[in-house]
Amino acid sequence: MSDAKTLLFLEDDKDLQSLVCAFLREKGFRVETARTAAEARAVLAKVPVDAAIVDGLLPGVTGADFIRELRGKQPDLPVLFASAFWKDLKSHELLTRQLKVARIIHKPYRPDELYLWVSQLITKALPPAPAGPRALADVDLVRDELAASLVALNQEYGARLKDKVGGLEALLSAARAGNGGALDEAGIVAHKLHGTAGSYGFTEVSLAAGRLEDALRTGRDGGRVDWGLVDVAFRELAATASVQVTPPVRKEGPAAMLPTEGVLLVVDEDPAVLEEAERLGRAHVVRVLSARTADEAVVLARRQWVDGVLIHMHLGGEMGGIQAAHELRSTEGLGSLPLGFTGVSGGLEDRVAAAHAGGSLFLPRPFTATDFAAAAERMVAARRPERSRVLVVDDDPEAIAALVHALASEQIEVVGLGDAHRLMEALAEHRPDLLLLDVQMPGPSGFDLCRILRSMPAWQELPVLLITAHLGLEFRLAAFQAGADDYISKPVLKEELRARVQARLERARLSRERAERDALTGLMLRRPFIEGLRSRLSEAQRQQRPLSLCFLDVDHFKRVNDKYGHLAGDRVLTRLGRLLGARFRREDVRGRWGGEEFVVGLLGETAASAKAILSRTMAEVAEMTFDGDGGESFRVTISAGIAESPGDGATMEALLRVADARLNRAKTSGRNRIEV
Repeated sequence: MSDAKTLLFLEDDKDLQSLVCAFLREKGFRVETARTAAEARAVLAKVPVDAAIVDGLLPGVTGADFIRELRGKQPDLPVLFASAFWKDLKSHELLTRQLKVARIIHKPYRPDELYLWVSQLITKALPPAPAGPRALADVDLVRDELAASLVALNQEYGARLKDKVGGLEALLSAARAGNGGALDEAGIVAHKLHGTAGSYGFTEVSLAAGRLEDALRTGRDGGRVDWGLVDVAFRELAATASVQVTPPVRKEGPAAMLPTEGVLLVVDEDPAVLEEAERLGRAHVVRVLSARTADEAVVLARRQWVDGVLIHMHLGGEMGGIQAAHELRSTEGLGSLPLGFTGVSGGLEDRVAAAHAGGSLFLPRPFTATDFAAAAERMVAARRPERSRVLVVDDDPEAIAALVHALASEQIEVVGLGDAHRLMEALAEHRPDLLLLDVQMPGPSGFDLCRILRSMPAWQELPVLLITAHLGLEFRLAAFQAGADDYISKPVLKEELRARVQARLERARLSRERAERDALTGLMLRRPFIEGLRSRLSEAQRQQRPLSLCFLDVDHFKRVNDKYGHLAGDRVLTRLGRLLGARFRREDVRGRWGGEEFVVGLLGETAASAKAILSRTMAEVAEMTFDGDGGESFRVTISAGIAESPGDGATMEALLRVADARLNRAKTSGRNRIEV
């Protein structure tokens, strides 16, 4: 931190104070410590501070009382309030609204967690995230598999219910004997049963657990426990949990397709190659469809789902595979079909032609098992990237599992996170399209996390759904005030959950399309292009691969508008946008930079190979005929400049400068040319 900020840390626990101070100082903060309100007043009288961290319970005074006093002298000082007790909504309202506390953090907390909140409080930027959490589930399920796995999961949960109730009985016995910790733990177990059992189909268990949770709440809040009421609620819970659950009768039928199976279409006139491809497909759980001509390939690809196509480069003759690729890509619904090419030589000319035709890989013949498996995996991943990603945050693993099985499908990938403290790193790693948050969790609550997201520009538009067992007016107001888009009650009904999630995902998708795509050309606008290019550049640097950035400009475009009309100019831009969208690989990023300028990022290509690929595009453009507003015909040419990473620069800004300078050189040197 170049400009070190000063913090007041008011905490009476000496050990915690020492630990946290050492961590914050190592991170670049100056920390002034105090263990009492009097010491804090003395610090504030001598040292100007940028923010304060105040514990909730201090010797002789509460943290809230100290903050109320502080507001009389420093009404705008950012304050972070830390406590193990202030968790109810009324206290939250007092602290945030009346005392203007910027953030409430619940004990126990980790030093790195506190650092995260303090950094955001002062700098409005988060620290780098550590390694992300493991995805709980990344599944691609057909509906039959989903139903079968959900049935199995419900049965497994039901089989464990008796053990859960037995453990709860032991906790209640210990609590009755005076063990306060056991009372708290029993309340937590009852709360989790209340929220989770209904999601697995055990509605009566959920309701009974909710009544037990209510009976225990008085004791957990410091009052006297009505053990008679607790006994009644527990007996009811034990009775409902002991009901025999009969699994549904399933009709025998053919084995379901493996949910992870990909479908690959191999187009080759050689029967031996097709036979070998089918053998490798069986070995690697890939279904291989075979076709011997381009016409057969189009028929198969239109009739059923195909994840990708491997085409012989010289199918039926010299470069026949290129024509087959064009036929496939020009068929309605197959414009984004991943393509790969196969050939014996794999020389530069073949590879350049393959890349220009939209091929994302080139596979030498004969296939090796490793190459074939890698090609299949890459194509399946490329074909299904439109799956929306939902991040589920809940401290109960069984609740996460139930939500995963309720939502996971061909269209939705679900990632589970059991530690709310790691939300920021999970967001950075998984980039979800929607967030499902449990409200009541150890540490930061769903309300806290929602507020954090809404204060960060990168996540202000992320749809957030809160899950809770409480749906009173007070909760609903707090949910929307925190920035949530919707809420759903426990026990979660999977049909309602799917409907709410899908509606939010579709709305977000439409909004994103409008915000990121140029309406005229269909290509990315500048901002999303820059984001995509940064991602590709990082990938290239990690893999030590080249990346080429190409600036393209329509020659004499003003003359086109003046002579043939602005609508004719729009038609030129539209067709050029469609050509760029169809002629490159899925991993290449394409955008409209502005006016008649376009930009393309080619991952894994040197400047020389990018020039060869782009030359084909320029030749296609030169052969296009356009109609003017008056019916006259005309043609256009384009100029281009190419920069290569790492040779011309390691940053996006450097590559843009070099490519732009070379484009200008191409235009001043006569146009209709590429400068590298």
